[in-house]
Amino acid sequence: MSEEEATASGFEPKIIAFLCNWCSYAGADLAGVSRYQYPTNTRTVRVMCSSRVDPVLIIEMLIHGADGVLVGGCHLGDCHYITGNYYTEKKIKLAKKLIEKSGLNPNRLRLEWVSASEGERFSKVVEDFVNEVKTLGPSPVAGKNPDVDKLEGLFVAKNAARDFRLRSLVAREINLTEKGNVYDKTISQEEFDNLMDSAIDEEMARQKILLMTIDGPYSVLDIASQINLSPEIVLQHIVTLKDRGLVVVDRFDGVMPLYITPKEEVLR
Repeated sequence: MSEEEATASGFEPKIIAFLCNWCSYAGADLAGVSRYQYPTNTRTVRVMCSSRVDPVLIIEMLIHGADGVLVGGCHLGDCHYITGNYYTEKKIKLAKKLIEKSGLNPNRLRLEWVSASEGERFSKVVEDFVNEVKTLGPSPVAGKNPDVDKLEGLFVAKNAARDFRLRSLVAREINLTEKGNVYDKTISQEEFDNLMDSAIDEEMARQKILLMTIDGPYSVLDIASQINLSPEIVLQHIVTLKDRGLVVVDRFDGVMPLYITPKEEVLR
């Protein structure tokens, strides 16, 4: 949908804005005091630090019909908690990748640095983001007839965002790429991004298996044909999920085990 079409249709985006208490929220307050004009599409949530905005929470907002999510923090180097916004940057990068793999446009999520003295900048950030979301059109998972495939993709992405390995990689990115590990060794940003992409793909596949087998039981071959992976790879994921206690063997079809996921493991 073009900006002209969105305007003609009367579409007004619903945007959730998570703003840090010390800078972006103060910048929004200054914009109001200074009477800078900007769209009223945002619903603001004040957080003590932008790093408190978890990828799970961001994806949850999209699941519940937000057309866009804006995260505002202090400029890098000016964080009230010293390094909080550096971790924000890494979390938003993960969230964008998960959103893209779910089938939604990652541009529905934006991260901006706004200081307490930048009221005019805050108004322009909001106006620009609202206009961008208008060009993207209404969220495909909102309304009375949501896109079921994309909604399912968001549920998969949300559960993947809870994965310990992904969260650990986000927390360790700065050390691994800049400061060095316990052996004072670093890896390049490209190597880290490849590692993260691989971890995301693996966890997304596992979450797809969990979502599918909740209506099981299914064999490895059934699962492989549904999620377009080789039976060998699916079996590796099944072994991992069994070790986590997330899937169980329901019964055997001859010599072939059929797997099922207890509902409480997926519907969280």
